[in-house]
Amino acid sequence: MASDFFLTQIGGYSLVLGMIALSLMLLAGYGGMVSLAQITVAGAAGYTVAIFGENNSGIYGFGWPWWLYAPFAILLASLMSALIGWIAVRTEGIYTIMITLAVATACFYFAQQNYALFNGFPGYNGLRAPEAFGVYWRDPVPYYYLCLATATIAYAAVLYAARSTFGLSLQAIRDNPRRMRAIGFDVTAHKVFAWWLAGLIAGAAGVLLVWFNGRISPGTISVGPAINILVIAIIGGLRHPIGPFLGAVVVVMMQTFAIDIVGAERFNTLIGLVFLAIVFVSPDGILGLWERFKPRTGGEDWSSFVKGRSDKTKT
Repeated sequence: MASDFFLTQIGGYSLVLGMIALSLMLLAGYGGMVSLAQITVAGAAGYTVAIFGENNSGIYGFGWPWWLYAPFAILLASLMSALIGWIAVRTEGIYTIMITLAVATACFYFAQQNYALFNGFPGYNGLRAPEAFGVYWRDPVPYYYLCLATATIAYAAVLYAARSTFGLSLQAIRDNPRRMRAIGFDVTAHKVFAWWLAGLIAGAAGVLLVWFNGRISPGTISVGPAINILVIAIIGGLRHPIGPFLGAVVVVMMQTFAIDIVGAERFNTLIGLVFLAIVFVSPDGILGLWERFKPRTGGEDWSSFVKGRSDKTKT
């Protein structure tokens, strides 16, 4: 029923941005660590695809097959994320945000000024998605389902991790790190491992993002996109893994349609106003709005009634 434009520009792109925001949600929602470097991690995977795959820029392009460079790019991005985390976990609160912002800014300027490895400001272009199993994976329908499958795996993995022993320990560390350290937990190791897991998700999204755009440049990992990921995660909600995907749909829909109404110069103002409105009404984002206004079901009322009757009987 959907058009090709909707499948790629709305559906696929929203899923990719949602995965990057999901990696942020994993860190912030379960670990209490807000990062502005997730687009940088995704960009590291993207540059790896450009360098070790094929490109039209005449620089590098080692021509590795997709089944080799894609996992390598995701692994490299996860290691970079763990390194950033190893530095950032030594701080808390606003200092973690500032350190990750500094890392994102430094990586942006380094990529922009380095022509030997990153081709400077132009970046790399001509990055094609692979043709495998008789399918070109940048075609609208295959690309959408590839993004959907990857996002589903990432979503399920975060849910599983949150309910695992590691996830419960990470949430306890978020609430009271001093007590967790006192009873024998390695707080630093738990946090760094969370950064590594977040890097896997952001790296996979970075590969899909490069296949979507067909290019990568320093503008992909600049400060603006880094802040947009944070906005997406907060608009959707940081308390559940589905929140980043809801926020991504809202932001992508606005980028696609609202920019023609308000103009490119005022678009960031519109995003800011929507962001402020949602945060003022519900600090938990769209999910918080749903929890506040969703109708109470009859089953819940009946359960309360039965519980009340049971308490009276015991009395």
